[in-house]
Amino acid sequence: MQPPPPEVKRIGLIAGWGRYPVLLAQALKRAGYEVVCMGVRDHADPVLSDICDVFVWNGLGKFGRATKFFRKQGVQYATLAGKIHKVRLFAPAFIWKQAPDFYTIRCFAAHFLSRRVDCKDDSLLNTVCRAFENRGVKMLPGTFFAPELLVERKLLTKRAPTSAQMQDVFFGWKLAREMGRLDVGQSVSVKNRAVLAVEAIEGTDEAIRRAGQLCKSKNFVVVKVSKPNQDMRFDVPTVGLGTVKTMAEAGAAVLAVEAKKTLLIDAEETIAYADAHNIAIVALIEEDVDNPVAESEFALLGDKRIAVGVASGVAAE
Repeated sequence: MQPPPPEVKRIGLIAGWGRYPVLLAQALKRAGYEVVCMGVRDHADPVLSDICDVFVWNGLGKFGRATKFFRKQGVQYATLAGKIHKVRLFAPAFIWKQAPDFYTIRCFAAHFLSRRVDCKDDSLLNTVCRAFENRGVKMLPGTFFAPELLVERKLLTKRAPTSAQMQDVFFGWKLAREMGRLDVGQSVSVKNRAVLAVEAIEGTDEAIRRAGQLCKSKNFVVVKVSKPNQDMRFDVPTVGLGTVKTMAEAGAAVLAVEAKKTLLIDAEETIAYADAHNIAIVALIEEDVDNPVAESEFALLGDKRIAVGVASGVAAE
């Protein structure tokens, strides 16, 4: 998938919950784009109306209205950003409360009416992308426009994980990857190579809170990774200040994420908060976990409280 051609001056933004849509809108403006934003009602931050050139609210059941709006605004390329609270799909009479238009019903009938297609995240979000692309709006990864939000492979905090905690990271990583392959969730919480909580529809923060309730001794590890063959147009793993605050409240000690495939929101504030609460944050790649040499080196680095280096040649600082 390629970035938009240079002559494109307008980008559509479909904004859900969280800080990511705001940071992405700001990145688009810095890059010189006009931003036409559609905020998902009851999700998006109202501050987007001050950042974007055009802003409207839209409900989850109004894909016909959304596609017509973008076409009227001359938008040929758009991006998705922010979380949609999927748990709301299971509220009583959710579908009818959204008052879906005909185009929405046509697009999602196989999910919610005939039930021929499941309601996993990837299934629903691929349908969202097709709903726009079938009407001439190509969906692009937000990381095309804000690559600086993708975390690099390194130890981010002053404190490194201990050897035992790195063992939990490697253990949890493989489990989280499998959960991602099944499209269940992106994170797991682990202690002593036992699973405390697996993320599902409730989201990462609630899964961390549940782990904290179950693990009274605290000091557990949270691992969050991308799905195999992650579609970077949507559902990119995201962590930030809210994540580490939840970890501090729950008693978690380590956050391990996947480098180059995880969005780190408000990095300076997030890392400073983690340092103040003695939480270690480390960004790894798949080869670090699969390579048996990497395991001993990462454990040693953790014990020495120095930066995580490459598997075949430690670059400590």
